[in-house]
Amino acid sequence: MILTVKKDANPTQLDGLMEWLKAQNVEVHISEGTYNCVLGLVGDTSHIDMDLISGLNIVENVQRVSEPFKNVNRKFHPADTIIDVCGHKIGGGNFQIIAGPCSVESEEQICTIAKDVKKNGANLLRGGAFKPRTSPYAFQGMRNEGLKLLLEAKKETGMPIVTEIMDLSHIDLFADVDIIQVGARNMQNFELLKELGHSKKPILLKRGLANTLQELLMSAEYIIAGGNENIILCERGIRTFETATRNTLDISAIPVLKEKSHLPVIVDPSHSGGIARLVRPLALAATAAGADGLIIEVHNDPAHALCDGPQSLTPDEFAEVVKSVNAVREVI
Repeated sequence: MILTVKKDANPTQLDGLMEWLKAQNVEVHISEGTYNCVLGLVGDTSHIDMDLISGLNIVENVQRVSEPFKNVNRKFHPADTIIDVCGHKIGGGNFQIIAGPCSVESEEQICTIAKDVKKNGANLLRGGAFKPRTSPYAFQGMRNEGLKLLLEAKKETGMPIVTEIMDLSHIDLFADVDIIQVGARNMQNFELLKELGHSKKPILLKRGLANTLQELLMSAEYIIAGGNENIILCERGIRTFETATRNTLDISAIPVLKEKSHLPVIVDPSHSGGIARLVRPLALAATAAGADGLIIEVHNDPAHALCDGPQSLTPDEFAEVVKSVNAVREVI
């Protein structure tokens, strides 16, 4: 249930209403806007009399929410959520590009790429330390050592780091990571999501390759229900019957997610197409559709990358993509 309180509401009356609502065994979430205040009620609201509440002179409107996701719902929180990562803001008109290699391979590799992507327009560095791979024989990442090298790259460049967590048992290892990424395969790892809800770190939540937008939002609900509101949604392409690309980028997900939720939405054009030459057009489409940012794979030697070389851009190619993206942003 959502209550919209009038802008000139008496503070004493508002406090009284809040106390009464909490006495009904529901959680009350406040969202302060420019013109009004929204109270979101989470819990069993079936016993609460809507007519009684709407009759109060400080209440402008009352409505029930039919969607199962409550906290991430834009009806609860009309204003865009803005995530601040070491001074770099995402959402609410703030656009960020995250770039770096699929996986960390060596100190020289990650530090070199970090300097290149920073020079060419990225403000945040991505890099996989733990790598979920379909084949058990494929490169699984440098694990703890990879995290140390990411932190070394951060030390040299000042760039906040984004890397994927694989398992609940790894959480303590991510104490110095700036954005914890939950990959597509873990989108519905609910025990992991619950634990991340107890953290205050920004969480980059990727859509599963066969999941609906409602399922993505429900996964975000798990995190926010635990108390962590710092969530960034990521559309990275879904599995369809099409074989020409690695995945199919769901461009429509961007406006739909932004309509349904207040959380920022970024797009991964690298995993979507799975081919380097498709990254630029997909990045431009995502930008034009209203994405709050991009996460792009960049490697200094894609032909010899240990992971996802075919979809990785060279630093020079990345620079051209950033120029094109900035041109689209100026137009829109």
